[in-house]
Amino acid sequence: MIEDPELHRLFKAESAEHLAHLDDGLLRLEKTPTDQALLEEVFRESHSLKGAARMLGLSRIETAAHGLEGIFNAARKGEAPLTPETIEHMNTALTDLRQRVQEALSSESATVPSQDSKAPSSTLPREQGSEATLSPAPGEELEKVPTTLPVKPAPAVSEPFRIETVRVETRKLDDLLTQVGELSVIQGRAQHRLALMEELLEQWAALAHGRNTRSTVPSTRHGEERDAPLRFGGLLNQARDVLFDDNARLESTVNLLADQVRSIRLLPLSSVFALFPRMVRDLAREQGKEAELALEGGDITVDKRILEEMKDPLMHLIRNAIDHGIEPPAEREQLDKPRGGTVRLRAVRENTSVLLEVSDDGRGLDPVAIRQVAIKRGLHDEGTLDAMPPAQLQQLIFMAGFSTSTYVTELSGRGVGLDVVRVNIERMKGSIHLESAAGQGLTMQLRLPLSLATTRLLLVSAGGRLYGLPVEFVHTSRRVHEKDIFTLEGRPAVLLDGQPVIAARLADLLELPAEEREAAPPDTQACIVIQTGDERLGLLADDLLAEEEVVPKPLGTPLQRVRNVSALAMLGSGEICAVLNPADLLRSAHKEMRSVEGGVRSAELAIQTEEVKAVVLLVEDSVLIRAMEKRILEDGGYEVVTAVDGVDALNALSSRPFAAVVSDIVMPNMDGLALTTRIRAEPRHKELPVILVTTLASDEDKRRGLDAGANAYIPKPSFDQRVLLDTLKRLIVR
Repeated sequence: MIEDPELHRLFKAESAEHLAHLDDGLLRLEKTPTDQALLEEVFRESHSLKGAARMLGLSRIETAAHGLEGIFNAARKGEAPLTPETIEHMNTALTDLRQRVQEALSSESATVPSQDSKAPSSTLPREQGSEATLSPAPGEELEKVPTTLPVKPAPAVSEPFRIETVRVETRKLDDLLTQVGELSVIQGRAQHRLALMEELLEQWAALAHGRNTRSTVPSTRHGEERDAPLRFGGLLNQARDVLFDDNARLESTVNLLADQVRSIRLLPLSSVFALFPRMVRDLAREQGKEAELALEGGDITVDKRILEEMKDPLMHLIRNAIDHGIEPPAEREQLDKPRGGTVRLRAVRENTSVLLEVSDDGRGLDPVAIRQVAIKRGLHDEGTLDAMPPAQLQQLIFMAGFSTSTYVTELSGRGVGLDVVRVNIERMKGSIHLESAAGQGLTMQLRLPLSLATTRLLLVSAGGRLYGLPVEFVHTSRRVHEKDIFTLEGRPAVLLDGQPVIAARLADLLELPAEEREAAPPDTQACIVIQTGDERLGLLADDLLAEEEVVPKPLGTPLQRVRNVSALAMLGSGEICAVLNPADLLRSAHKEMRSVEGGVRSAELAIQTEEVKAVVLLVEDSVLIRAMEKRILEDGGYEVVTAVDGVDALNALSSRPFAAVVSDIVMPNMDGLALTTRIRAEPRHKELPVILVTTLASDEDKRRGLDAGANAYIPKPSFDQRVLLDTLKRLIVR
């Protein structure tokens, strides 16, 4: 049973679609059982249905869909070609799968064969090695079962047929919303034209008045000449009035259409929130912890794209809360805390934005551990870290590759989760802020807009060019004189509410051409104070122009990521404007400060980047996998030495130094666990990073790897080359 009404509705629509496609696919496979494209299609359908069932905890549906998926997978790989008998059995299994779906969706269980009968569920396949077959259980014969569910008698008075919902491709809604945004731009252009008409009327009135005062000839012809300006002025006034009415009607229509389209795309946050309670339960159990998830504000509606983009960042934060924050029950009892920890996911609406808050009552951030990792990775020297206030020190956890975990798994410790969160939030024009108290817990606050269709920009000019700043990041703006700018710690600064705020010239941060940056700034400059989280920065620009609603356009290939710039936009005047990224501007300002303070150190670091490649020892007995992993590591910039088993690896380690060891576990002669134990027994290899890449993915296997002394454990079923390279990058400190 699916108790959540929203999830019930979504699964009902999605499962019906998957079953219909599978039914159609099997009919077509009877005619063309070797059609590769068709096999790929039905494989994806069964895989998607299995994934949806797994997310909802519908194990019987998951098992049945997994059986079909296994057969399709073997057929598309050419390992087990489909025969007419196999397809017939799969039709029977599909009927059983449809019954299981009906049972999950219905308040009354559908008619399903009992365990004692020869049910088709007993014939569902399981993948064994590379072969999957569909056959009856030992000692049984497969009975043919009806391919349709029992039909209920029709009611005496039939109800009119109604289609309750219409499924629309989200791409079409996205395109529609884009066009609404374009209408908003057209509306802005119409307002510019109206202003131009007003100016023409003023000029014409001045000309007409001057001509009338100069003309004193009373002739009829000259009288007609005197009346001509009046008639032309009347036509201009009439055109102005019509244009004004059309513009008002266009504005009303655009606003109404925009509200309606946005409302179509609005979905409750509960659509995403509902995915996490089971995840928290399962993760806590895997780690021997007790934790529950408390949800608040799931009824708040936001744009569909916000939901899609926020699923992974929220998952990262909740996983971190379980893995790093919540303590084991025994430790919590020693700290006079309840045995079970609480992770809270809360949403609050704030005018045009939504605040998402992920908090836990665990151990909080460890400033000592953060400081040690920062020193080890060369992010800052000890003096700089000592001078950092606690809030700034905590912000280091958002840097790429930063992690305080001493053991890397697929769950955490790779130092990529929080960096991904920060990047995703900034891409959605949001901000992230954290609050932590040692021993009391950690709170992550994500502030996001309710919609991403249009953006309101504050337009400024710098170096003779036009730029836009999203207004949600603008704390305040004002004009300042040269005398208002003073020096603080070697940097320009301005006073804001009696507090100094570091300032920087926008032209310098954007690294505009020298001739544009060297131009003398005006006596009065515009100062725009931007804010992300608790950080503020004053931007000194040539002029402050206006605010305007625009439709941001992604940069596209090849400019997927340009520092300080997030998008481009066309203004109502027809000009192209670069939309700036406030978070990037803050980082550029910090980078400029570090380069000024440590020019010599920067030069030394530049020399160090040209060092020779790090050498990695790859231990793998499979020729194919060894070749693939060797290629991945070499493409990642490493020199690779290979070994076929643990004994071969020990010989290699005695011949030359290595930066890291990447090893399989199951190997002849000496396996990866024994190799790791031998490596840790050598004092010279005590700090040598060891990464285990293996098909053994159970919790017990991972624990054995940890006990042996491995730094990271990457299961092959979820292997991703980026994971391997990111893990190496974090563990190898040069």
